[in-house]
Amino acid sequence: MKKLGEHRKLLGVDKSVTLKELKTIYRNTMKEAHPDKFINDEAGRLGAEEKSKSVIEAYHFLVSINPETQEKYKEEYAETISNSIIQDFYLEKSILKVQHFNGKMYEYIGVPRNTYIKMVNADSPSRFARRHIYGNFTYRKSGEAVVE
Repeated sequence: MKKLGEHRKLLGVDKSVTLKELKTIYRNTMKEAHPDKFINDEAGRLGAEEKSKSVIEAYHFLVSINPETQEKYKEEYAETISNSIIQDFYLEKSILKVQHFNGKMYEYIGVPRNTYIKMVNADSPSRFARRHIYGNFTYRKSGEAVVE
């Protein structure tokens, strides 16, 4: 959750921001922090590059967890969590990363380590996730495996 707060603070937004507002804020922030504005100032350009990378990361993260984005993929997500078994999962800095056999990958933000340990020790991680993870943590789609 710390990451979520940092991203919101960087862009100066709260939970209720719409995708349209987020896009406008992102564009305006990028105009201010774009490295091309610092042609003859090497230190300023390097600082702007770092800030623009952070702004881009924050924007993409906040778009992925925005209610409008989640509504768009609601049906796909519901299908995955109800019908696909978990293939692999791991916890990294309070973010539970879950790979399903159907190729979909999701991240659950703010999962406590003790919950992860219970999931590791569960007879069925998929059943544990349906009961204790899905619906209880902010999530975002983090990718899809390529099926060959």
